[in-house]
Amino acid sequence: MDVNKNSYTFTFAAIMVVVVAAVLSFAATSLKEKQDNNVRLEKMQNILSSINVEVERDEAEAIYKDYVKQELVVNNYQPIEGINAFDIELSKEVAKAPEERNAPLYVAEKEGKTYFILPLRGKGLWGPIWGYISLEKNASTIYGATFDHKSETPGLGAEIKTDMFTSLFPDKEVLDNSGEFTGIRVMKGNADGPHEVNGISGGTITSVGVQDMIQDCMKSYIPFLKDYQASQTASANSENSNPIVSID
Repeated sequence: MDVNKNSYTFTFAAIMVVVVAAVLSFAATSLKEKQDNNVRLEKMQNILSSINVEVERDEAEAIYKDYVKQELVVNNYQPIEGINAFDIELSKEVAKAPEERNAPLYVAEKEGKTYFILPLRGKGLWGPIWGYISLEKNASTIYGATFDHKSETPGLGAEIKTDMFTSLFPDKEVLDNSGEFTGIRVMKGNADGPHEVNGISGGTITSVGVQDMIQDCMKSYIPFLKDYQASQTASANSENSNPIVSID
């Protein structure tokens, strides 16, 4: 074949496209199981991080069940059965109305105390943001938080995943004194209230994204958790109380 002809160039390019596509497809198929497992382990790692249990990703599965005692799914503010909480794609659920979502909820125990871990997902400046917030047993006080992002600006919005930002959340309250849901306001400065944290300097849009994410995602859980709280007040040992009570 005359290598100087256009037909040679086109034929060579076509062959290379087919070969490279085949190699990439084979690699993706071969690595998919490992990639999926890494995502699963990282998810466990992040859930544990929200209750201040820091582990390496490879250790997460072995430690996860030591702390996470229940995986629930809440729909229309009631626990439902038949759906695996861990397998829910939150990116699809947050597109629904809060009462229509299948919202995963993790119940953890640490040092004899119970915590509720709520997954979150929202929008930052350049792409999706996500995270987990753990609440103490009163369903109001934040115990821990962890956030992450896909493509926020380094040194600005990307700071949501640092301890500098997440350390502002513990001991903040998501309910007011009357028990109404307030969420957490991310301020530009001078945050001194029980429902406020300081935002990231230069990362205002991402900070507001975290605020909106908390406000939106928690709507799926708070009525359910408030019912639980009321059931505890009425009778901690009632046979008709919320099934979460059984973890005590």
